[in-house]
Amino acid sequence: MNRGGKLAPEVQRALFVKNLSYNVSSEELFDLFGKFGPIRQIRQGIANNTKGTAFVVYEDVMDAKTACDKLNGFNFQNRYLVVLYHQPEKMARQEQDLAARQENLEKLKRQHGID
Repeated sequence: MNRGGKLAPEVQRALFVKNLSYNVSSEELFDLFGKFGPIRQIRQGIANNTKGTAFVVYEDVMDAKTACDKLNGFNFQNRYLVVLYHQPEKMARQEQDLAARQENLEKLKRQHGID
């Protein structure tokens, strides 16, 4: 919290978790994250490019804030968790930036005759 008692704008109920073990079960995630308050939903990544990640949605924003503060950097199953607030606008912007960079790379390859 900042001095005015308000939450920072990025604080919300949905958390994005990275660096999870590929073998972690949903029950283990509910046990760990449930210590901070009631959970509405947990969605684990199962595709090759999303394994080791999860979204955790709390019922209350203050529970999500507490979990983020306490679990970011927490050693869980011999891995240090990365816990962030889910920011869909930022993720969409990153995808657009990536597409623009790839397009620029292809243009430079053609320009310099590189396959």
